[in-house]
Amino acid sequence: MTTHTSTRRLTAQPLDVAAVADYRRTFARRARRSDLLVMALWASGAAAAALFLASGGASQFTSLTETITSIGIIAGLIGTDFILVMLVLAARIPLIDAAIGHDRAIAVHRSLGKPALYLLLGHGALLLVGYGMATGINPIAEIGPMLALPDMPLAFIGLGLLIAVVISSLVAVRRRFSYEGWHLIHLLSYVAVAFALPHQLSVGGVLSDGTAQRIYWIALYVIALGAIVTFRMIEPIVSSLRHGLRVSAVTAIAPGVTTIQFSGRALRQLGTSGGQFFIWRFWTGRTWWHSHPLSLSAMPTDRSARITVRALGEGSAQLGTLPVGTRVSIEGPYGLFSAAARTSPKLAIIAAGIGVTPVRALLEHASFAPGDATILLRASTPEETYHWDEIRAIAAAKGAACYEMIGHRPASTASWMSAADVDRGVTLATAFPDLADSDVFLCGPTPWLDLVEADVRTAGIRPHQIHSERFDW
Repeated sequence: MTTHTSTRRLTAQPLDVAAVADYRRTFARRARRSDLLVMALWASGAAAAALFLASGGASQFTSLTETITSIGIIAGLIGTDFILVMLVLAARIPLIDAAIGHDRAIAVHRSLGKPALYLLLGHGALLLVGYGMATGINPIAEIGPMLALPDMPLAFIGLGLLIAVVISSLVAVRRRFSYEGWHLIHLLSYVAVAFALPHQLSVGGVLSDGTAQRIYWIALYVIALGAIVTFRMIEPIVSSLRHGLRVSAVTAIAPGVTTIQFSGRALRQLGTSGGQFFIWRFWTGRTWWHSHPLSLSAMPTDRSARITVRALGEGSAQLGTLPVGTRVSIEGPYGLFSAAARTSPKLAIIAAGIGVTPVRALLEHASFAPGDATILLRASTPEETYHWDEIRAIAAAKGAACYEMIGHRPASTASWMSAADVDRGVTLATAFPDLADSDVFLCGPTPWLDLVEADVRTAGIRPHQIHSERFDW
């Protein structure tokens, strides 16, 4: 393992008590916002059931038939609520991004997918059973009369679309799709929601005109769809037009790795923190329908910005041949892999492969005293040392220690380090003597990153000190 510092390894500074207090107050505020969001999520589901019960639903448990039907209605209400919450979480609302980060919002979004589907399937099945018991026909035969009701064919189609979306999101299935193909299927969830709404308003008396339930549900739909339209459509269009980004240079820096420079207007006013990412769309005939979540690899100036792209698929490979002058639209910035997540004045940063790109911008933007930051750069081969020279220079200028670890992992043990460094006895403790008092920023491919996270947790680092950015979709 090679070491680079501004001179030698600087003596670590004692913790600045005032700075620690400031970081802790900021973290506490963000934690409270996160807790409030979680409470709001569960409260929305509880409110859906409570409004039904308070509006006469509680009196509908007098027979087995009515009980089954009422449970089916409640399952549908909660399942629909979960779908709308998922849309809100995927809308990239700045308040949610600042509180829990884009990665966690999408993780919660994904975790609600199967419960929502099961609830909606249960909704349909229980209503078929309940209605069948009431009319004296079997549940399967009840499908015909149900489809004859106003707006019910749309509801069945919406449920089918939702099944397709959830199945496509299963890990084993998702890996069979390109990101673009999977994303196209995922857009069907908006169609499913639109198809479900009419039957809620027209079938039965649950959401009758003038009731609190009807007002509540219309408000939920307006919030969810309004958030999508505002933050996934209007805001990106306005931002892209305002900043006028165009490709100004495309440079290959290694096999399959390209830097893309942009020109634009007032780019500092994007409000980017080092480590954050944007969703990029490049307006050429081959690439306009692809969107790419990519981190800045340097902090923007007023008139220029830069990303670094590794060709990991057909879509990203095409970016290496973008013509100069290509128009670019953006969404963002997003993510908490930035100073906003810090809880301490000390930093420990570990990055591998193309994962150095947000780290390079994070290090450039971060504030820390000389001796309070340590960086470890990891690569399997010397050809994978993208931007290491720039990171060395920033570390030297700011008084950070910078370690470089090149080599393949050992075959005999599950380690994220190189075999040579494992044999030499290198550990987290030897590389990061202030680890317990540091925020730990990790970025790289998911299998490697899982090993680093496990090592960091084993060292006793608390979850709120660990900030990870995974390079997958």
